Amino acid sequence: MDLNADLGEGFGIWRLGDDEALLDLVTSANVACGFHAGDPSTMRRVCEGAARRGVAVGAQVGYRDLAGFGRRRIAYDFAELRDEITYQLGALDAFCRLFGTGVRYLKPHGALYNVASTDEAQAAAVVAAVTGHDPEMPVLCLPGSVLAQLAVGAGLPVVAEGFADRGYLPNGALVPRGTPGALITDAEQVANRAERMATERTVVAVDGTVIPCPVDSICVHGDTHGAVSATELVRATLIDAGIPLAPFA
Repeated sequence: MDLNADLGEGFGIWRLGDDEALLDLVTSANVACGFHAGDPSTMRRVCEGAARRGVAVGAQVGYRDLAGFGRRRIAYDFAELRDEITYQLGALDAFCRLFGTGVRYLKPHGALYNVASTDEAQAAAVVAAVTGHDPEMPVLCLPGSVLAQLAVGAGLPVVAEGFADRGYLPNGALVPRGTPGALITDAEQVANRAERMATERTVVAVDGTVIPCPVDSICVHGDTHGAVSATELVRATLIDAGIPLAPFA
């Protein structure tokens, strides 16, 4: 099983989350590329730390929305969104190359992640950017989403992602942020959910429904309060359950 976290989400002198501590725990790092968060120096620092630890680097691409942290939906022209994603991929890859590595997958961030899960036009723009940059690059996304379907249709590898610290609706979508049950902050509960995803391939939705959750990568958000302790417990729980941890890419 792959264990991923969103990293590099500070900006300038403002830091969000403990990137160094999380890099010691995860197997894949979703690095912000400067549009929803991040800046060149932060990108360089996280890429260097990931390369030193053997952690896979993925481009966490988002809307051009620093003020809203990429969590506000933006209506985009297809070509504009495609090109902004291409720009982010190229910027992160440049820093990866400094340390003998490269961008090994793409994961949309925030509103783009959610919109591309259901909106064919924005999902198609994401797929077009990836295929233009690297037609063999994996896309990390919700299983069964529109983005997953279009990526498979374009011949891209798709890696199904589960969220140990986010609530699920009965239809398999994530509970929208800002509504009850969207975030799970109890570290033990987060770890138990991760183990269930890895062993039973299911998750319990907010209404108590047990729904399928066949994933190959589990995310713990780096910007959540207590993220490091929760990720430590997730990692230990998975290892104790006999589940090897390794990057998927």
